[in-house]
Amino acid sequence: MEFDVVIVGAGPAGLSAAIRLMQQANDASQELTVCVVEKGSEVGAHILSGAVIEPSALNELIPDWKAQGAPLLTEVTEDQIVMLKDAENSQTFPNAIVPKTMHNEGNYIVSLGNVCRWLAQQAENLGVEVFPGFAASELIIEDGIVRGIITGDMGVAADGSEKHDFMPGMELRAKYTLFSEGSRGHLGKQLISQFKLDEGKDAQHYGIGIKELWDIDPAKHQAGLVVHGSGWPLSENGASGGFFLYHAENNQVVVGLITDLNYSNPHLSPFDEFQRMKHHPVLKQYLEGGKRVSYGARAITKGGYNCLPKMTFPGGLLIGCDAGTLNFSKIKGTHTAMKSGMVAAETIFSAIQGGDEGGKELTAFTAAWESTWAFKELYGSRNFGPAMHKFGPMLGGAFNFVDQNLFSIPVTLHDTEEDYAQLKPAASVSPIQYPKPDGVLSFDKLTSVFLSNTNHAEDQPCHLKLKDDSIPLQVNLPKWAEPAQRFCPAGVYEVVKDDVTGADRFQINSQNCVHCKTCDIKDPSQNITWVTPEGAGGPNYPNM
Repeated sequence: MEFDVVIVGAGPAGLSAAIRLMQQANDASQELTVCVVEKGSEVGAHILSGAVIEPSALNELIPDWKAQGAPLLTEVTEDQIVMLKDAENSQTFPNAIVPKTMHNEGNYIVSLGNVCRWLAQQAENLGVEVFPGFAASELIIEDGIVRGIITGDMGVAADGSEKHDFMPGMELRAKYTLFSEGSRGHLGKQLISQFKLDEGKDAQHYGIGIKELWDIDPAKHQAGLVVHGSGWPLSENGASGGFFLYHAENNQVVVGLITDLNYSNPHLSPFDEFQRMKHHPVLKQYLEGGKRVSYGARAITKGGYNCLPKMTFPGGLLIGCDAGTLNFSKIKGTHTAMKSGMVAAETIFSAIQGGDEGGKELTAFTAAWESTWAFKELYGSRNFGPAMHKFGPMLGGAFNFVDQNLFSIPVTLHDTEEDYAQLKPAASVSPIQYPKPDGVLSFDKLTSVFLSNTNHAEDQPCHLKLKDDSIPLQVNLPKWAEPAQRFCPAGVYEVVKDDVTGADRFQINSQNCVHCKTCDIKDPSQNITWVTPEGAGGPNYPNM
């Protein structure tokens, strides 16, 4: 199938690009064919974010979004910034000393999945073809030019044979292809490597965000309240990150923990850190008496300006979190992702309108992108992450307060070590004993995965590829106590005893995978590669 533009991923960046392309085409009365492929069973099924959304890009894209029924229903009414000192004590900071990037006046608490469902409807109304349930599994590269993608085969058995319902993948060819797969995109990772897009940049940095949706006691609900914080329990183990708790509509709150993936103790489990954090009085006061209704996890690309790769290559563009446009100083990336997609759309449409038959490197994008408020925002926040990593939450926070609130400090801090390379040998650090979940505020991994509605077609090839099958037991287990057992938030990786021999065996429960990509990022041997499973597999997040 041939299109003018193929877009990989129906997230905020990809859908904004699709809408902007068709807006221009319709305004110019020019025929344009645009296709969006989405690996989730429906648009929004794989979308996971906090989320507090800044509507700046949406205001530009669809100025009458309120009248059009966009699901931005709960405006932020109050900000709280809290430091958890230990399991019982905390300190709330006055807003006057909080970096202004963390203030949320005029922003909205949303389900980003529902926002994307609404954006997809707007795109389809304009003539975009949206194909959910189709995973873009391979690049089409000819003579050094990206010519489109190939969707994954359907109906392939675990041994590689064709089942009765086999359907081969399709070639989707385009003049230009936009990649908006989200953090650590499977194809984006290949593009960055093949075209050396990260040459001269700092190593990219990531976090793992784990989130739950709760129904709470209406008497405890404060619609519009936004609570952010850091400290315990991560600080107890020398790790960094932060939590969020947002009061959405309908007596619901979303609660989550972002763990920076540069942590050094291989015994650390981001999932278990989150579960015990919910017992802190700051969070417990809202959750107690409530009911957990959904669970999910997703990696976050948070390196920002210093790590932002070149976003152009012959035949296409890398946009949104696939490139890393999130502004971590705001803990927000939707508005910048959308803006990157809009600029990409304007660049592509201008080229096609001028008679471009595709395949070129759209270098005009770079200048257009660098002139936007989004790029300038990323540049202004370039020191936020490195300051927190180098100086810790207190001194780093003070640095960022000066840099963001008082005057721009004329230096650029760098953080060049890869996250996966930070793990220390297991024998050199203390093991961590996590409390048993109580089933009221804290839960186990398998119970949690059940709430994510995760499912993959039975009897299909494992989508978690090991470069060397021997490494988990011969290298990772003796050196790092095989940390995949703990950094995965879905219980995918286990070291178990073989029923016959009694020897250790590395087991991959790929059916549990919530597509967070943490294993692809944090494995210390870089032995795990996440590839797309059969389309429509994975989580099915409602209201996340």
